[in-house]
Amino acid sequence: MNEEQFKGKWNIAKGKIKQQYGELTDDDLTYTEGKSDELLGRIQEKTGESKEKLKEMIDSI
Repeated sequence: MNEEQFKGKWNIAKGKIKQQYGELTDDDLTYTEGKSDELLGRIQEKTGESKEKLKEMIDSI
C-alpha cells in the first residue's frame, strides 16, 4: 500500500480501530504524511498486534 492509499483509507480505519482498541487516543491515531510506519508502530505498541495484521485490517476497509 502506498502513502496515498494509506491516507485515503485512514479516516475510516481510525474509527474502526478506536472501536476495537478503546485504549487508543486521538493523539495515538494522528496521521502525519510520510509517517505511516511510525503510526503503525505506535498502534502496535499499544495493542500488541503485528504491523502486518494492522495493515491487513486497514486494507480490508
